[in-house]
Amino acid sequence: MLKQLLLKSFVIKRISKKRCLKRNRPDWTPIIEKDKTAWGDALKKEKKKKVLIATSVGAYLPGTIIESLLSVALTLRDTEVHVLLCDFPLPACFFCNIQVTISTNELLHCEISKKLCTFCRQNGNQVFEQLGLPIHWYSQYINRIEEIEHTAEKLFSTIPLDQFGDFSYNGLPIGQHAMAGAFRFFAIGDIQFEKHGPDVLLKFFKSSFIIASMMENLLKKNSFDCVVVHHGIYVPMGIIGEVCRKNNVRIVNWNPAYRKHCFIFSHNNSYHFTLMNESDEYWKTLPWTPGMENKIMEYLKSRRCGTFDWIWFHENPTEDITSIEKKIGIDFSKPVIGMLTNVIWDAQLHFNESIFSNMVNWVIETIRYFANRPDLQLLIRVHPAEIRGTLKSRQLLIPEIKKHFNKLPPNIFIIPPESNSSTYAAMEKCNSVIIYGTKTGIELASLGIPIIVGGEAWVRNKGITLDASSPEEYFNYLDRLPFKDPMDQDTIHTARKYAYHFFLRRMIPIHSLTVRKGWPPYLLSVTSLDELAPGSDPGLDVICNGILDNKPFIYPAELELED
Repeated sequence: MLKQLLLKSFVIKRISKKRCLKRNRPDWTPIIEKDKTAWGDALKKEKKKKVLIATSVGAYLPGTIIESLLSVALTLRDTEVHVLLCDFPLPACFFCNIQVTISTNELLHCEISKKLCTFCRQNGNQVFEQLGLPIHWYSQYINRIEEIEHTAEKLFSTIPLDQFGDFSYNGLPIGQHAMAGAFRFFAIGDIQFEKHGPDVLLKFFKSSFIIASMMENLLKKNSFDCVVVHHGIYVPMGIIGEVCRKNNVRIVNWNPAYRKHCFIFSHNNSYHFTLMNESDEYWKTLPWTPGMENKIMEYLKSRRCGTFDWIWFHENPTEDITSIEKKIGIDFSKPVIGMLTNVIWDAQLHFNESIFSNMVNWVIETIRYFANRPDLQLLIRVHPAEIRGTLKSRQLLIPEIKKHFNKLPPNIFIIPPESNSSTYAAMEKCNSVIIYGTKTGIELASLGIPIIVGGEAWVRNKGITLDASSPEEYFNYLDRLPFKDPMDQDTIHTARKYAYHFFLRRMIPIHSLTVRKGWPPYLLSVTSLDELAPGSDPGLDVICNGILDNKPFIYPAELELED
């Protein structure tokens, strides 16, 4: 009976998703008809650059909305825009996830074509064919499919699962993207956690080989100045990026940012990687004013409730520290060290800076350390997105902790993901906070709370936090706890400067969108081509200039402040 109810719920979600796609996909026809002459002239005009918008997954609505908008905006800037869409029944792809679109059984029995592919292809085609731009289809560049799949299957059997993320083929790190795709499909961070984990991983592995071959063939027959694709990780987007880099084709990746109407664009790779090594010259030398200080502190305060964001996890968090203290049994009058986790499956990318095998390993080793430090209390805040995220995690941190500790040491306390306790209120009572990869480290450092980084947080390498480069260095930092002195004013000033840069400059606003609750978080709100023309939207100008001329994707938010 339970199995039937779960199946019914799954089918209802899938039907709702398809209806949502049809209802909310961008309709460019009335806009083009209104400015038919201007659009015709833009298509005929001599082009200066050639750009490929590699959307691929036509059913990913947040992608088709932004990338169709970019296609129009770039065309209006004398660019020859081409579009890449998938029309081939890949064994698995980004559109596959167990919670909404396709079950494990359906994926393994090759039902992806019937369940997803036709609809995805039609949706992508209906969005982009309105624009009259050249569309490249996967099937035009795929050949020797049986040979490709045979090669992938043969190699797969030789790779140990614990080394899979490091596997490369012909210079392409295929293993990490296939693994990331499987993690996302299951919403877990350990393939062996699932009975059919390796079987699903093989599907993503085969897809990676097919996409790599397709992309190599496409680039042999076409020359592009730049390729634009969302995310920059997973399958197919990550593989597309890897092939571009191998062939010295400039790549631009993008993601929705946390702030409403805003997006993060990055050159050469996903922002997950580039932000950690971004040049300090973009923000450290920025002239600082009281207006900028007020602006960033106002925004950081709003983060507690998500007032200016379209991604947040608590609408009315409990700020009362006495209530929080009583609920978890901690004593804030004694030294407390905070610890902020990530969603397990979402923290499994491969970073060169990694010093622990994964986030769970970091948590377990940290608990073991504090078990021998009875002079300190460790407060672990499990990320609320485990149960409140778009894809709810199916591998939760607390059960993982319980595998190693039947009973937690008396000085270890946990705020579970379902708790409505304010993360900020709790962390502000801590002597210092340890993080793995959360952006909250940027916010807390701006409030003067010392931060120790044990993973791959974007606040690394900024002169703001204590960044461990080895397990030994990490535990040496922990040996210095509790810190006797608060964070100095110069470091706090630097932290606020970087927070301003990260939240208000690297997150670029696009005005031609309507914010909404639910999925997708935004819809197209363009009424005429003039709204996307050069000079009409400063954020869109920054994005287009970055794509066309390799300029930094930095929005000059400071110019909007009143004198």
